[in-house]
Amino acid sequence: MLRKAATCHVLVDFDGTIATVDTTDALLERFALPEWQAIEQEWKDGAIGSRECMVRQIDLVRATPAELEAFISSIEIDPGVPAFIAECRQRGFEVTVVSDGLDRTVRAVLARHDIDVPIRANALRHIGGDRWALTFPHARTDCRALSGNCKCATPNRLASPLRVVVGDGRSDFCVAEQADYVLAKDKLAAHASARNLPHAVFTSFAEATRKLQQWVEGPLSPARPSASDPIAPRRA
Repeated sequence: MLRKAATCHVLVDFDGTIATVDTTDALLERFALPEWQAIEQEWKDGAIGSRECMVRQIDLVRATPAELEAFISSIEIDPGVPAFIAECRQRGFEVTVVSDGLDRTVRAVLARHDIDVPIRANALRHIGGDRWALTFPHARTDCRALSGNCKCATPNRLASPLRVVVGDGRSDFCVAEQADYVLAKDKLAAHASARNLPHAVFTSFAEATRKLQQWVEGPLSPARPSASDPIAPRRA
């Protein structure tokens, strides 16, 4: 049996994966009061979790909607992303962008590049003037990674017997351990290697497309390993 005879759900991270930078960090560097860096250090030290870190940092952002939109318009993506998504669609694969970043950013950047796929991300809400608030519609109290967006909960396992994860950071660790195949960069690549997960390393989406094609055309491998070890509460 070949994987090309099956269907897949492809879960793609945004910050540092589709986007060439971590857009939340870039936003904080541009618009947040300086105290955001102390909060970041609390998170790095393990004193607070990802969700608390992001809520407190977004509360420090001072940007009008026009300023935020201008910032978002400057965000670049990997130029190979549209072709990667087209490859998935040609094969009948479901694609969802799953991000522990900001939905307003993800939607605007994808729309600018005519990329129309479902997204799951944290909800950035304008509360007047230059102030913003963050909520977590996809959080779960039992999330192993304690992320704002619990990527492991992304549906739908039943509709697609195979799952592919494409990502770069800590928020992808848990869901990668449930995947049949991982396309990984940076911290996720090191994690996948250390855990002996079925994966390939990529640096561009052109390369990711080729490696996805190779995996799809290859023979099915044994079932993925179970994920039981705890994950530290870190943001991507």
